[in-house]
Amino acid sequence: MAFFTYLLRCSDDSYYAGHTDNIEVRMNQHREATDGYVAERRPFLVEWVGEFESRAKALAFELKIKGWSRAKKFALIHGDWNEVSRLSRPSGEFSNQPFDKLRANEGEASPRERFEVRAQRGSVPAALAVLDRLGYDGDN
Repeated sequence: MAFFTYLLRCSDDSYYAGHTDNIEVRMNQHREATDGYVAERRPFLVEWVGEFESRAKALAFELKIKGWSRAKKFALIHGDWNEVSRLSRPSGEFSNQPFDKLRANEGEASPRERFEVRAQRGSVPAALAVLDRLGYDGDN
């Protein structure tokens, strides 16, 4: 069974990343939804789809994409892996300010906010812990 990570460009020019085991069904769900991020920003374009061998890998890549800059997402959409790699290198101007602020107020942050920060840092174990709690074994 295949699993997919996808990247949509919404009508407000924002990007939405997700993962699924049935891309056709999931796109129909986005088209028919009455609420949610994509529903409020239709129409959307499917800009990129990647195939993975397990749900865990698809989710891990989705979480990685969500932390990427627009430029890096653009490079992914255009298959420019050299640019994705270049944009992955830390620059002297990189700031941890949002993470530092959240760490300082960790007691006030919701579990979802804490998970999203860990995911943006590339914490695959955090994503796998969520999968474990949901009962995914990596092959379903």
